[in-house]
Amino acid sequence: MMDLNALRTFERVAATGSFTAAARHFHRAVSSVSRQVSALEADLGVRLLYRHTRAVTLTEAGRQYYEQVRGTLEQFDQATEALKSPARTPAGTLHINSPVAFGRHQVVPLLRDFQKRYPDVRAELLLTDALTDPVREGSDITFRVGQLADSALIARPLAPMNYVVAAAPAYLAEYGTPKTPQALKHHDCLLYQGEMGRQRWYFQAPDEKTPTAFELAGSLYSNDADSLLQAALLGQGLVLFPTWLIHEALTCGQLVPLLSTWRCEVVPERRMIHVLTTDGRLRTPKVAAFMDYLQEVIGDTPPWDDWQRIDP
Repeated sequence: MMDLNALRTFERVAATGSFTAAARHFHRAVSSVSRQVSALEADLGVRLLYRHTRAVTLTEAGRQYYEQVRGTLEQFDQATEALKSPARTPAGTLHINSPVAFGRHQVVPLLRDFQKRYPDVRAELLLTDALTDPVREGSDITFRVGQLADSALIARPLAPMNYVVAAAPAYLAEYGTPKTPQALKHHDCLLYQGEMGRQRWYFQAPDEKTPTAFELAGSLYSNDADSLLQAALLGQGLVLFPTWLIHEALTCGQLVPLLSTWRCEVVPERRMIHVLTTDGRLRTPKVAAFMDYLQEVIGDTPPWDDWQRIDP
């Protein structure tokens, strides 16, 4: 009889391409994971994986087996969840993947209220700014910002990315208030610097057809948005951030919005936040309930866009 745990272990190794990642997922030793996969190969009489020093890749037989096993395990989990919850009450563990800052500022509060409504739902939240494959990561829900690649995933738009230039009142009192994007060259602009390099700021006036990119400089660059936000709150300089990150600071006056006449972004095009899942996972009560909950709470106007914008 086939060992279900061995199939789950193989699926994780195949999905992540790593014995270490699979061991971390199951909270087990790498040696234990390796032995279990080797035993599965022995039972099948087929080599499923090529083991390299730095990575693990699937053999052709392993690739075919992985595709079949992945779908079978998903169906098995759905059947088990339905059996344990015949009334279709959301229950079980909800696996969520999100960009770091959005996860900290928005997903955590959303999850708290969702779990108060459905106390039988547990959550595992993976925060990463790296572009991950939701299927390979085993995510039920993935939040993604920007353009989406073509895939079999179900993508629902959640909200637009609305950006605001802002600074603390203390900074503006000391250095003055910029009235145009060109004036930013004379100000301390705190810039996000990630895998794609240092961000440029784009501005588009109502009568312009395309945005203009500005190469700006400042006293602090960071790959952590919260660090830049903290520096701005301390009066160090200006930031250009989405409203979901700084709406609380704008609402209570810790930051002052600037340059509202211009549409601003950190890329040339307007971007959306999407929620991704698969058709199979959407059929489970926990995922369906969470997707419905997001639609209910976010609606047409996200709560983080509900603030009054008055430029100084």
